[in-house]
Amino acid sequence: MPDTTTRPLGAQISHMLKARGVEVIFGIPGVHNQEMYRGIEEAGITHVLARHEQGAGFMADGYARATGNPGVAYVITGPGVCNIMTPMGQAYSDSVPMLVISSCLDETSARRGQLHQMKDQRAAAETVCDWSEEARSAEAAYALVDRALAEFTAQRPRPKHLQVPIALLEAEADAAPAKMSHTRQAGVTSTDLTDAVQVLEKARRPLFIFGGGARNGSDSARKLVEKLGAASFCTYAGRGIIGAGDPLYFGSYLAKPGSADVIARADAVIAVGTELAEVDMWRAHLGHDCPMVRVDLDPEVLADPARAEVHVQADAAEFLAGLLEAFERDAGRKTGWTAKEVTTARAKWRSEVDAEYPGVVRVADALRDCLPGDAMIYSDMTQFAYAAKEVWDMPQPGHWHHPYGFGTLGYALPAAIGGAIGRKGKPTVSIMGDYGFHYTMQELGVAVELGLPIPIILWDNGKLGAIEASMVSAQIAPNAVVARNPDFVKLAEAFGAAAVAPKSLAEMQKAVQAALSASGPTLIYVTPAIAD
Repeated sequence: MPDTTTRPLGAQISHMLKARGVEVIFGIPGVHNQEMYRGIEEAGITHVLARHEQGAGFMADGYARATGNPGVAYVITGPGVCNIMTPMGQAYSDSVPMLVISSCLDETSARRGQLHQMKDQRAAAETVCDWSEEARSAEAAYALVDRALAEFTAQRPRPKHLQVPIALLEAEADAAPAKMSHTRQAGVTSTDLTDAVQVLEKARRPLFIFGGGARNGSDSARKLVEKLGAASFCTYAGRGIIGAGDPLYFGSYLAKPGSADVIARADAVIAVGTELAEVDMWRAHLGHDCPMVRVDLDPEVLADPARAEVHVQADAAEFLAGLLEAFERDAGRKTGWTAKEVTTARAKWRSEVDAEYPGVVRVADALRDCLPGDAMIYSDMTQFAYAAKEVWDMPQPGHWHHPYGFGTLGYALPAAIGGAIGRKGKPTVSIMGDYGFHYTMQELGVAVELGLPIPIILWDNGKLGAIEASMVSAQIAPNAVVARNPDFVKLAEAFGAAAVAPKSLAEMQKAVQAALSASGPTLIYVTPAIAD
């Protein structure tokens, strides 16, 4: 039976979320949203106190990516909403289920000069999320929470914002209605499969491209490419869907210009769970001159300029399982692809990465070799990550998270904190550049406070290296690319974290392994000199 106890609505919302399976809320309390905090402990929810609303949003993002459950954040009116808009924009870009609940002023049209007042808070938030709505009754608040949770499972997951007037949060309200039944995505139809099968039956050089949206279909994907003798690429977000040992796996080098030449040699392309966005391939056209099948939850993706001959709006995992079943009796076929052309292409692209980012590949290899297979990695916008995302084959999907698309600095540390909370006892790693660390370094205090054993790899090249390289390429004299850095080791120690500055790759590996079993976070300070 539903709980019929009357409480202030702010408390009822926490009880409702707990009843819907929410275990953790990230946020910062203030006088405008304190009613939302009345019910957190009573409901049995863990609250994580961030040092900045941007950090709270990234923690919710990291938690959602690690667990598959929605990340929930509570923030105040005005600046709280503005501060969390950057994480909301990142979550929108990367299809992350995040629910941000904020307070809002009761009246803004006839009154000016109120604390935290904005011209239109709801509309501002709507620019970076799927929808932003204001609840003007308890019933509306409950309905909007349920709508958000239902949409997270029934369609492409993206962040939502719900704001509730302060007076309504303070007002007594009956408990939320009973939990709704689970909402499922539409299934794959026989027509969807038949059209795709017809394309594949004619192909002798089929090529699959797997994006992050296909990560739950990894088992089917691996069996399918083997049965069909298909070659494959993964986007950065799709790494791990195909195993590194697959002889026809071209890796995550889709953004290398030479990949267009490889794709031009395919006679069928099947793109599953990927936008084929600018940040996936850094060119306007994939490079194919053959029939294409697109599979995605989002109809907007299916209608993009790639103009696939067959487009399927469906869950990628269900589609791949159905396609595998359709070829179950197929004894396998002789492929037109060769392992040699794959090996040759990969070696060439790896050398290009090594030339573009001198020394990084060696360090990335050493870091990969010392991490357990189930490590979950959160990286920032830094040259180290740009190189590693191309050369580092993941053993399983969904274990490397990066601020794709929106591309915000400061993501990795707070997101790793959220991930470590969601995967308690499992290895979680943060990779940041020196400049990105400045954005959210204060969240190191949260990791210390919670005793999270996160190795924080801080790559310090002393400048905005990627921006400097871009300026030079554009024949612009580099300026405003160097900032004075603090002593990062002493800074981390001031927060109460452990900190080391290894002088060799072997020392770095030992430091990482020790950090994974420490009683709190460890900052591991690394410079390009370590690769010498």
